[in-house]
Amino acid sequence: MPELPEVETVRRGLEPFMQGAKVERVEQNRPDLRFPFPQDFVSRLKGRRIDALGRRAKYLTIHLDDGLSIISHMGMSGSFRIEAEQAGESPGEFHHERSKNSRHDHVVFHLTRPDGSCVRIIYNDPRRFGFMLFAEKGALDDHPLLKGLGVEPTGNRLSGELLASLFAGRRTPLKAALLDQRLIAGLGNIYVCEALWRSGLSPMRAAGSIADDAQVLDRLAGDIRNVIAEAIKAGGSTLKDYIQADGALGYFQHSFSVYGREAQPCKAPGCSGMIGRTVQAGRSTFFCASCQN
Repeated sequence: MPELPEVETVRRGLEPFMQGAKVERVEQNRPDLRFPFPQDFVSRLKGRRIDALGRRAKYLTIHLDDGLSIISHMGMSGSFRIEAEQAGESPGEFHHERSKNSRHDHVVFHLTRPDGSCVRIIYNDPRRFGFMLFAEKGALDDHPLLKGLGVEPTGNRLSGELLASLFAGRRTPLKAALLDQRLIAGLGNIYVCEALWRSGLSPMRAAGSIADDAQVLDRLAGDIRNVIAEAIKAGGSTLKDYIQADGALGYFQHSFSVYGREAQPCKAPGCSGMIGRTVQAGRSTFFCASCQN
C-alpha cells in the first residue's frame, strides 16, 4: 500500500487542480469500494467548493466549504488521474502506463477551477481496496479512522524525548513499535527499514531496550524525519501499482539502502556485511546483521 510519502506526493499533485475548484458533478460508478460510499455521496458534493487538501498519516483529506471532509485511502492499487475536461488529456509526463480500463474508474470529479478551466479528477482502483468516507463538520479529528493515530513523523514533535515515552517498558520489537499507528502515524514498512538501518538499530531489538538512551533516541528520531523528508522530496517510492497524481514515477526507490536489497552488500561505510531478510508479523524486514544491533 502507499506509504506516507506517496500519499503526500499525490496530495501535492492534486492540490493545484482541486484547491479552490467548484464541484460541478460527481460520477459514482459503483456502490462500494472497500467500504460502501456514504449515503448521498454524489448529491452532497455537487456545488461545493474544495477549500483545501490535507493528509493525516496515510489518508488523503479533502476539505469542502461547508465543513464536510472526504477521507480517502488508495488501498493497494488506487490512483488519481487528472484530465482536462475538453481535451481529455492528462497533464504531466507519463513514465508508466496507467490503467485505462473504464471498469476501474470508480469515481470521477468534474471540477471548474478558479480560472474557469475544467478538469476531471478520476479515481481508478482495479483491486477496489481503497475508499472514500465523509467526516462531518468539526468531527474530522474524532473520526474512527483518525482518532487513535499517533504523532506525525514529519515535524519536530517526533523527538528522542517523545520516543523515550513511547518505548518505555515495551518488549515488542523495535520495528513493530515504529509501525504501530497509535504511536507514530504514517510510518510504513519501507521507511522503517530504511530509518533503522541509518540508525544502526536491529529491527528485532526490544523497543524498551533503548528507552533510556537519549543519544540513540535522538539519532533515530532524526533518521525517521530525514528519510521521510527525502522520500517526499524525491516524489515517493514507486512500487508495483503506485503512480503519482500527474503520472510521473517517484524516484526514492533508487536510493534504498536496505529495502529490497537481500543478499547485496551493505552500503554503510566500513561495513562488510550483506543485507538479510526476515519476516516480522507477515512483513518483509530488510536489515544488516553486521552493523545493526
